[in-house]
Amino acid sequence: MKRTNTRAMVECALMIAVGTVLAQIKIFTMPYGGSVTLVSMLPFIVVSYRHGVKWGLFTGFVNSLLQMLTNFYLPPAGTFAAVVAMILLDYMLAFMCLGLATVFAKPFKNNKIGAAVGTAVVCFMRFLCSFLSGALLWGSYQSYYEWATGLTVWEYSLIYNASYMLPEMIITAAAAVLIASLAPFFFEKQ
Repeated sequence: MKRTNTRAMVECALMIAVGTVLAQIKIFTMPYGGSVTLVSMLPFIVVSYRHGVKWGLFTGFVNSLLQMLTNFYLPPAGTFAAVVAMILLDYMLAFMCLGLATVFAKPFKNNKIGAAVGTAVVCFMRFLCSFLSGALLWGSYQSYYEWATGLTVWEYSLIYNASYMLPEMIITAAAAVLIASLAPFFFEKQ
């Protein structure tokens, strides 16, 4: 039991390091937050498959703390409630939900389909966190975009966040399927 926990901790620490480095490799960056990275969510999803939900959530939580240290922005409202909501939606829940990938992959006997579905679902959950945060906390940035004139704050948040989260989800799910095909041991329970 102790060896298993030590192995899980070491793998989680490595995946946090890999995820942190990958998050710095930005393919495309939005002007007011959000970017398409080089599969920076995938290491946390892999932890979920290899070590289960508990380790996946823990690793996502630690990653959220690192993301706050490197990318923290105060919301325009600046109230205590807004800051707490931003910490929960933009960081903690957004990254912890990646640890649930194995739950959504379990019903599928085919490892590649499970990897694709589990990855897509948790990436969509992360998108929902960004979407809610965008509408509730960051909607004042809508006025900076001519294209957003006349849209509701919900429509603006949907378009803005989908513009980077949808490509990120597609790239991450494709990478998960590729890895599940070429190196299936990454998606095997340890």
